[in-house]
Amino acid sequence: MYLEVAGKTDVGRKRDHNEDNFILVPEENVFCVADGMGGHSSGEVASQIAVTEIAEFFRMTSEDDEVTWPFKMDRERSYDENRISVAIKLANVRIFETSQRDSRKRGMGTTVVAIYCKDEYVFVAHVGDSRVYRYIAAERRLEQITEDHSLLNDYIRARKLSPEEIANFPHKNVIVRALGMKDNVVVDVARVSPAENDVFLLCSDGLSGMINDAQMQEILRTEPDLARATEKMIAGANAAGGVDNVTCILARWHEAEGETTAQTL
Repeated sequence: MYLEVAGKTDVGRKRDHNEDNFILVPEENVFCVADGMGGHSSGEVASQIAVTEIAEFFRMTSEDDEVTWPFKMDRERSYDENRISVAIKLANVRIFETSQRDSRKRGMGTTVVAIYCKDEYVFVAHVGDSRVYRYIAAERRLEQITEDHSLLNDYIRARKLSPEEIANFPHKNVIVRALGMKDNVVVDVARVSPAENDVFLLCSDGLSGMINDAQMQEILRTEPDLARATEKMIAGANAAGGVDNVTCILARWHEAEGETTAQTL
């Protein structure tokens, strides 16, 4: 298998700096988006630590499969599921330790979504309310894979809010799980079996909060070029107000032999 990948981040229309970060690691088939929080550039630091640590863990464990991991493996998960989960847990520790050493960064954190493609599977891991979607090419439809770790989503699950109540919910930006909040974190991991030409969309809530699933689906249905589709996603978020930083990665799955290509826009 191999992938075509394109990624971009944008400050948006309302913010004066970008606290999102993303990373493309084609040699490991690992791709990641992080949406930082904390203000005074601390969010940017947290999200940068997250994507850097995840990438470095994958490179380190690829070069030496005997290297000692910083966390024990979960016996209920496969090796590859553990690999992406441990990478994120390590990033969490690095962010927490950095915030404890520097009072100016106290309280900083970040969401994270990552995919790791191996053999016939895509492993999807996340913490927070950044999202991963899968565009099912054969059915020409978009499905959300991750479930937001947010106060709003907790209320939806517990109380089955109406569309009007969801629209008027006063604490939409409150997340209940993020990297850097504590010295340990629970990482959700899903295993997906994709088909030819399926596209995985990773994004911060600057995208999913500005354009809806139907709009994202239409872009992927009508624009085959991933670089242009990525640009259209971000342009759509900015046209809708661009109230937050916006980051998008698109990764198309191919079942033939080949080399993964990644393009930062």
